[in-house]
Amino acid sequence: MALAAHSSALSPPSFRASHHSKPKLLNSRSNLPLIVSLPYYHHRHHKPLTISASVSVSNPEVRTGPDDLVASLLSKVTQTDGGVLLSTEEHEEVAAVVEELQEYCVNEPVKCPLIFGEWDVVYCSRPTSPGGGYRSALGRLFFKTKEMIQDVEAPNTVRNKVSLLLFGFMQAEVSLKGTLKALDDKWIQVVFEPPELKIGPILEFQYGGQSEVKLQITYIDDKIRLGKGSRGSLFVFQRRS
Repeated sequence: MALAAHSSALSPPSFRASHHSKPKLLNSRSNLPLIVSLPYYHHRHHKPLTISASVSVSNPEVRTGPDDLVASLLSKVTQTDGGVLLSTEEHEEVAAVVEELQEYCVNEPVKCPLIFGEWDVVYCSRPTSPGGGYRSALGRLFFKTKEMIQDVEAPNTVRNKVSLLLFGFMQAEVSLKGTLKALDDKWIQVVFEPPELKIGPILEFQYGGQSEVKLQITYIDDKIRLGKGSRGSLFVFQRRS
């Protein structure tokens, strides 16, 4: 089966100038309040008047928890043809966010009921891992991927489906049915039956033999599920609404 920021607003101390001093300006390169002290003299009391001004400078994005990381990850992988359109640098950015999210994974994710349901396979670091040869460089010349779906049904059934367009107009579909087995609290194994190919309304056949995949669940919530294959492939699944 390819299955928190406290900001402290520290105001620099304002200061008073002597009778002969010049106005002074505290400069700050950070997003801190800026205090400007200007001497102003009344003819009678000679009391200085302090004028304060706040200057705001935009901060870079600060991630405060898994929700921010999830949003960042989805923004990087959405509409990338499952990762095919990403550059090497962009794949590295995805991997960095995935690694951060692992720190927020629930204990024993294999036992988490959130694994069940329909998921879109929105990213894989190796394009041919979901979809096999149909997703290879050669296969993509003939087959255009419409969607990749994984349905995990209780208690232990997995159904993978890749919807394609052959030559850009003919509907095609590759599907696999498998049985899920938990290996430990993070790793699962799925043994798939031979794949079934449908082309158009009349052509349908099964081919090949059984296949087996092992996947580590590295993060899961009500929106996404992350997985890492036994060969190091990274997967991002997004729950279908």
